[in-house]
Amino acid sequence: MTSSWQEYAELRERMPEHFVNPPDAAVHILHDPAEVAAAERAKAEALRARGLPTEWSRVGVAYRDEYVTLVRDPVRFSDGSLGTYIRTMPGTDADGVVLLPVLDGSVVLVEHFRHAVRSWQLEAPRGFGEAGVPALEQAARELREELGAVPTRVVDLGLLHPDAGTATDQVHLYLVEIAEIGRLDAVEGIRTARTYPAEKVGELIRDGVVTDSYTIAVWTRAWLRGLLATCPA
Repeated sequence: MTSSWQEYAELRERMPEHFVNPPDAAVHILHDPAEVAAAERAKAEALRARGLPTEWSRVGVAYRDEYVTLVRDPVRFSDGSLGTYIRTMPGTDADGVVLLPVLDGSVVLVEHFRHAVRSWQLEAPRGFGEAGVPALEQAARELREELGAVPTRVVDLGLLHPDAGTATDQVHLYLVEIAEIGRLDAVEGIRTARTYPAEKVGELIRDGVVTDSYTIAVWTRAWLRGLLATCPA
């Protein structure tokens, strides 16, 4: 077995919930060594036919660092064919958090420079989870780090799967009421914090000014639960 497959086996043992096969699963993760090898061969043949590198068929942990783990699973599809399926997992077992700060009835969004898209984004504060840190505590940390604020009230808005097609990640959504905005985290690329009536945030989402999926999700969840509808314009 390759070292990447050994890492994969260790990951499967540590986080079995990400490798379960429900009775009605349309994509079945393979564990039997013979089936795993057959899945790799099938994928390699498909890649070769398209003129693509056959090493892309190797199952196991393809990449790993402190933030993300990329795995390639050996699978059986619903039609019985074999192949592989790639997905990402968080670098730690902890869930991320997204916060919708509310100050005197107005929603607070930050202007945050995002390296991946090379542009400034208007968004809700958020952050990675840390191993051993409960989500609620992580939320308070992110609020303090990004806005220099302390929550006076926290409302749990449930979980979100940002991209169920390619990632196992889930994040906790919270509405957090604050009394003031403190020092912003310039080191993380935040240049300002802006307050908006809740309805205005909806317009910014509608008009494509706010494109961050986490922000859209946390505002929508709060709005649909009636937690923002009575905020003053």
